[in-house]
Amino acid sequence: MSQTITIRKGLDINMKGKAEKVLVESAKSNLFSIQPPNFPGLTPKLVVKVGDKVKAGSALFYDKYREQIQYVSPCSGSVKEIVRGLKRRVMAVLIEPDSKMDYLEAEVVDVNSLDRQGVKSLMLKAGLWPFLRMRPIDIVADPKDTPKSIFISSFDSNPLAPDNNFILEGKDAEFNAGIEMLKKLTDGPIHLQTRKESSSVFKNAKGVQLTTVKGAHPAGNVGVQMHHIDPINKGEIVWYINPQDVLILGRYALTAKYDVTKVVAVCGENITDRKYVKTLIGSSIKSILTCDCDENSRIISGNPLTGSSVEADGYLSFYDSQITVLPEGNSYKFFLTEGWLGPGFKRFSASRAYPTWLIALFNKGKEYAIDTNVNGEERAFVVSGQYEKVFPFDIYPVYLIKSILSNDIEAMENLGIYEVAPEDFALCEFVCTSKINVQQIVRDGLDLIQQECM
Repeated sequence: MSQTITIRKGLDINMKGKAEKVLVESAKSNLFSIQPPNFPGLTPKLVVKVGDKVKAGSALFYDKYREQIQYVSPCSGSVKEIVRGLKRRVMAVLIEPDSKMDYLEAEVVDVNSLDRQGVKSLMLKAGLWPFLRMRPIDIVADPKDTPKSIFISSFDSNPLAPDNNFILEGKDAEFNAGIEMLKKLTDGPIHLQTRKESSSVFKNAKGVQLTTVKGAHPAGNVGVQMHHIDPINKGEIVWYINPQDVLILGRYALTAKYDVTKVVAVCGENITDRKYVKTLIGSSIKSILTCDCDENSRIISGNPLTGSSVEADGYLSFYDSQITVLPEGNSYKFFLTEGWLGPGFKRFSASRAYPTWLIALFNKGKEYAIDTNVNGEERAFVVSGQYEKVFPFDIYPVYLIKSILSNDIEAMENLGIYEVAPEDFALCEFVCTSKINVQQIVRDGLDLIQQECM
């Protein structure tokens, strides 16, 4: 039986540059990259060296503290380079693909014939486990845990987000095969959150508990959905997974091949050829972008609120299904026209600082040109009530942030640290007049909780 929830706080940011619903194949990537920093809390231990031959699904490294979790190659080829950072920390493993995709050999197994431990062993051996993440702490799930439920958000409400209805159209068999694998991992329900206009792939999914979600961003954030459907208390574990990653599980269940094909939305105001591109996890940005960007651009792997800035010769992050190209906000603006004293007729306003809020009342579909300029510098962090207007949790966000800054673990627990992740504070960071890097503060707090309390 389905239910409906309404998110009453939030903010939709309508930006120019949405991807057109046209699907093309990406150019062949000359290199693929699996990057340990994409996985918070991971300390990698390499199992390959430069020059080693690998197949799609071959292990590259594993988690030092959870050795059964391995991270594998998205393609066949040879290890080209191991990129290291400070203190020789592994930042990336680069694989040069060969001319033919060669998968690690495995037999197709009927998932229904396996028990929970059998499915876990299958996923761990195949390198599928990193697609599962957990709350609290927002890290790759621990195979030793049994979650009380598993969440899948079928839609993304971030600015310029890809349309999963378009991406998953006709993928019913793979999606349901992935659901069958997930059902083995928990005694609780598989929660699938949808919009009213969701695709039949989601509405006809088998063995899930459907919930229709209404409201503005961050309604698509899985943390917000958990908070309103099945809140997390101390000592409880909930897992979640992206819809396209469910397809990857399903493909493995049906073919026994580690096929990490993903559809990526190329969008943003500063790129003209906006479309959906079929590629592999870890592909180079150059292979995905089908045209040159404006010189004064910032390329983001992910969405404008939570994504990470990458160079043109960078790589798609592990969990991202969007590449956004925005104007770099480094140009001077005359203060009487487009600056801080300007009338602001073209500027997006999260408050009523500019008259555009009146336009938004009558034209909710109006799109705005927004660059990367933060329009100010970091200043005193005060309780202004801004965060609460866009933060749909029963949590005091500013007090939680201050408890993290003071390393007060008891206060952090009492104020709801177990329910949140950095992405849940992305809107708070966007509207913050103090220009505080809130998402990084939350990540630091979660790392401290993991170290001291988990």
